[in-house]
Amino acid sequence: MKQNFWNWVNNEAGRELHLNGPISDETWWGDEITPAVFREELGTADGDITVWISSPGGCVFAAAEIYDALREYPGKVTVKITGMCASAASVVAMAGAEVLMSPVSYMVIHNPSTIAIGDSDEMLRAKATLDEIKEGIINAYEAKTRLPREEISRLMNEESCFNARKAVQLGFADDMLYDQPVSNDVPVIFSRASVMNSLLAKIPAPAKSVLNPPGTAYDFLVDDLHQLQH
Repeated sequence: MKQNFWNWVNNEAGRELHLNGPISDETWWGDEITPAVFREELGTADGDITVWISSPGGCVFAAAEIYDALREYPGKVTVKITGMCASAASVVAMAGAEVLMSPVSYMVIHNPSTIAIGDSDEMLRAKATLDEIKEGIINAYEAKTRLPREEISRLMNEESCFNARKAVQLGFADDMLYDQPVSNDVPVIFSRASVMNSLLAKIPAPAKSVLNPPGTAYDFLVDDLHQLQH
């Protein structure tokens, strides 16, 4: 069997699972040995564990096995994300009772993909399979974020990349590492209207009335901004 793509570390802070690099399908898909080895290693000790993830993703079936094993683990599972947590790796992250992201880390979600060879019927079967796999991935995202399935599907269609703050605000993560609080007042998505409103709010009222009497361009700009926001 090839080298595992996971690594266990025991230190004073407790037991840690490190998932670095691609979640390999070559050592997982097509046999039952590798999932059994992972579950055996997971169960060699009890207590809480920390799962460090820095991965571009990989095999969705391997990710599903890891997700299930972590969800069934009796101790608390804390996920800490550094660098990139993309694709199948983001599914694994959803298994954490608490998901924490480095302020310079990113989470990427998108639709599943595959390679198919054959006639039109084979292509349709491949599409049907991918559609079902997407529904399974949405199950994991929905359980963590509580977002509507339609919204999650849209985000996957757009191959969305979230910085840590946005991931927390959407519910894909619970907080940021290194004691960096996340305020709900920060816009989730960049908006020129929001930025302009923020700048306008800093202008003192007397200055507004002097520089921009009623009915001038300032009032029309404010009206336009409100329309954009609604």
